[in-house]
Amino acid sequence: MPLSPPAERERLHTRTIEINGYLRSDGCYDIEAHLTDIKSYGQANFDRGYIEAEDPVHDMWLRLTIDEKMHIQAVEAVSDKTPYAVCPAAAPNFSKLAGLQIKAGFLRDVTHRVGGTAGCTHLRELLQQMATTAFQTINPAKVRRDMPAELEKRGSDVLDTRITEKWGGGNKILNSCLAYDDKGPLVKRRWPHLYKGPDVVVDAAAE
Repeated sequence: MPLSPPAERERLHTRTIEINGYLRSDGCYDIEAHLTDIKSYGQANFDRGYIEAEDPVHDMWLRLTIDEKMHIQAVEAVSDKTPYAVCPAAAPNFSKLAGLQIKAGFLRDVTHRVGGTAGCTHLRELLQQMATTAFQTINPAKVRRDMPAELEKRGSDVLDTRITEKWGGGNKILNSCLAYDDKGPLVKRRWPHLYKGPDVVVDAAAE
């Protein structure tokens, strides 16, 4: 269901982010992000002279190469279009992220290496979503590789439960969102030993 009809309005700005996860031939994974910012109107710019409407103000790429244990092996960043001539000089600094592991505290570690004037705000902002994409890419790939085909055919619960085991089990994600409420129907079905709700859970969708 889409959002409700908006008031009469004019589009001024569009930020587009696309993130893809790839399995490489060497067994590592590439998490690759592309960010663009465009305006619906042209604007004068000191360094670029004039930026036409729909010509990106920002056009940036960031690639993390990661092993199966979420260790970053290599980083490549490119800033093809920026509002200031100096901006692309920040991209090579993101190679300093090599050696970090994507885990709790990852964004804090990122800030230590490419925070402030060492980095680029927009490239840094990509990293939170890239970290999530890495988990959604790598853990399912590992589970599907190791899981017998007949189990995968039994549906998403089997696959998702095994993926969660890679994170340490259901207790690691309890109450992290509405779906994983420890009093809700999903937890009751997948991890009855962790369920803390009433004996009968009312399905709101069925009401």
